[in-house]
Amino acid sequence: MRPVTRHQADSYAARSAATRVQVTSTLERLLNSGTAFSDISVQRLLEEAGVSRATFYAHFQSKSDALVRLTDSLRESLLELAQLWDPAAGEGGADRLARFFEEVIKIHRAHQGVITAVGEAASYDSAVSDFYTANLENFEEIALRTVLSEQAAGSTTADLDAVSASRIIAWGGAQAIAHHIRVDDGSRDAVFARELALIWWYGAYRRPTEVRK
Repeated sequence: MRPVTRHQADSYAARSAATRVQVTSTLERLLNSGTAFSDISVQRLLEEAGVSRATFYAHFQSKSDALVRLTDSLRESLLELAQLWDPAAGEGGADRLARFFEEVIKIHRAHQGVITAVGEAASYDSAVSDFYTANLENFEEIALRTVLSEQAAGSTTADLDAVSASRIIAWGGAQAIAHHIRVDDGSRDAVFARELALIWWYGAYRRPTEVRK
């Protein structure tokens, strides 16, 4: 058997990447059209994407795997955005946090169908649930590092429980944003972002030294 050349390997990798994009972009298009993830069969996805069943299963373990692959790039972009947030970076922290949330909401709205599908599938599919949980745990870890850093700098009170606060920030924020997008047409995004920012800013990042019991 002749060895596989570098050119052949590169060509195969390019075709595989194109197939993955073709399938995931088709899935996103169907989700953005308002079709529920549970109503999209593998057969329909194959027909819409124009790939064979064998080709599909050569690249994805299941329909849920395709959803996870699709969402992974979105997760990376949101993580990068979260890692850029620094409460100590200049003046007007609450206003900067509000602008940060406006950008987060903008990204969520642009991928609303996908995010809704992940929330839906996580309730009954263990693979998607594990992905969803790991995703929010990553945000929780970033929030925890930030809160601990603010405590170490003396910017927020030492009696703040950093573990609990970061959990509320990550999980509560995700649920609040998802619900807001479902019930709001976008006209109140800036208002919502500001309220969320003020709650986080004065509730955790700049909590007063003495909190009324």
